[in-house]
Amino acid sequence: MTMESDETGSTSSTAQATAVGEAVFAELWRPETTVTRHGPERLLIEEGVVTADQVEKALRRQQENPRLSVLEALVVIKAIGAVQALETRARYHGMPFQRVAPADVDPAVLNLLPVDYVKNKLVMPICWQNEKILIGVSDPADIFLIDDVKLRVRKPVAMVVIPREDILRVMSEAGAGPGSHVEDIIKDIAEDAVEVVESKAEEVTDLEKIAGESPVIRYVNYLIASAVAEGASDIHIEPGEKRLRIRCRIDGVLSEQQAPPATMHAAIVSRLKIMADLNIAERRLPQDGRIRAVIRGRSVDLRVSTLPTVHGEKCVIRILDNRSITVGLESLGMNEQMLANFRKEIFKPHGIVLVTGPTGSGKSTTLYSALQVMDAETQNIATVENPVEYELATICQVNVHESIGMTFSAALRSLLRQDPDIIMIGEIRDEETARIAVQASLTGHLVLSTLHTNDAPSSITRLINIGVEPYLISAAVNAALAQRLARRICPNCRQAETSLRESERVYLEKHKADLKQTFRGAGCDRCRHTGYKGRVGLFELLQLDDEIRDIISRNASLNELRQSANAHGMWTLLQDGLSKIASGQTTVEEVMRITET
Repeated sequence: MTMESDETGSTSSTAQATAVGEAVFAELWRPETTVTRHGPERLLIEEGVVTADQVEKALRRQQENPRLSVLEALVVIKAIGAVQALETRARYHGMPFQRVAPADVDPAVLNLLPVDYVKNKLVMPICWQNEKILIGVSDPADIFLIDDVKLRVRKPVAMVVIPREDILRVMSEAGAGPGSHVEDIIKDIAEDAVEVVESKAEEVTDLEKIAGESPVIRYVNYLIASAVAEGASDIHIEPGEKRLRIRCRIDGVLSEQQAPPATMHAAIVSRLKIMADLNIAERRLPQDGRIRAVIRGRSVDLRVSTLPTVHGEKCVIRILDNRSITVGLESLGMNEQMLANFRKEIFKPHGIVLVTGPTGSGKSTTLYSALQVMDAETQNIATVENPVEYELATICQVNVHESIGMTFSAALRSLLRQDPDIIMIGEIRDEETARIAVQASLTGHLVLSTLHTNDAPSSITRLINIGVEPYLISAAVNAALAQRLARRICPNCRQAETSLRESERVYLEKHKADLKQTFRGAGCDRCRHTGYKGRVGLFELLQLDDEIRDIISRNASLNELRQSANAHGMWTLLQDGLSKIASGQTTVEEVMRITET
């Protein structure tokens, strides 16, 4: 009797627990529509769209190709169409389905997600609807993607299922169809946005005076002015088979911009050629030119480079903002000890100081910042560059013209007869230039220059590979500074990270980095929802002492040189990156991207 009572009580408790559990899960998730347990194909059978035999045939086809879903198999056997299959999936997951044409899309809303993200993930912001952003997805079952989109958009959203073909058609026509008419792009450009400074007569021509004559002129002005306002370093104009792509490099990363119709490509390039005084008729050979411009009161130099491609001329505009050379040494991002050591090296009376790193790592800015702190009144300071990037008062600057024989080495030989105290060489790229630089340093001159190497110790082996004897390098070189530029976390939306990605955690464990706290930008309007705004330098300074000079003289391996430098306390790029992660200046993701792993 007692046992029966216990069993009855246990059964009752189990039933109650089950009821409670079902109630809890009912609160956690409640489908918007009632769907069948037998898969979306059952909906088609119930509606008489397909027969049970057709479903069985589709199942057999699915067994032959397991990658197919049943609905996809029904499409393969031509029982239903692809759009009908997607509409059925949408109903099965309780989501609305609709078709979208380019005219239905609001360009301002479309820009809420990066172009590459939209194309790769096949998800697209469409327009505002009932105070929510209407988001179209091609896979209603991808809940992780839907959650990621909600985090990126950071606005109330409503999800709808749309065919992938509609997304691709909208994105394909975004460069030449509705939402990207040139008049819509340039409507907000100020009339005095860009002024070109003619190099011959030094006249200032206001381009906006003739803005009404051609939308091409207005668009080029808009493109340059908006890129400068965003802090871009380069503008890429890339022709494709059916569309024109415009990309700007902001904080070291290329991001796609709204583009005009592809039919305007030739006219845009021709306009830039006119501004840069290039040959408009020549489209088969690369050309390089320069535009001096005043943009909203700021003096900016633009370097224009054209390159013939299969779909037309690709044009890259490098933006040299004179404000960047006013960056003081203290603002570059070096720690106090490294800054003191670097200042000591650049104030020595003779020797070579090298700044190394890949293209776009800020080498020129560092060298110009060093020149700014030198005494140009009592010393004869000269530079040899290809081309001269920024004009400095009280400093003699020489432009290299290799086409007429004015090479780095030829300019240096002539410059040494001008009684210089300090020489800045834009880049050491060949044996002759390297040998002249070494001879200049050994005869009482301080030489500053750049090299393209991965780290500071590699600059020594690079000079040896060029052809300079190791004993000359050990006698001439004083120091080598390697650097990279990492994107800085946006101060407006910086927040502490609660967890790291697996790859980031493994990276920190590999390098035995015990970081108490890391930070990341959440994304806001000030940083274009990237989480980053501006850049900060990562540095590695190799100072040559007697022991390291002996290692160089006997032509030791790079690994031995690097180990000796580390043993002597060289602060590496990785260490600098980890310190800037800890101080909340950048992220683990950025340090992983720009340093060796």
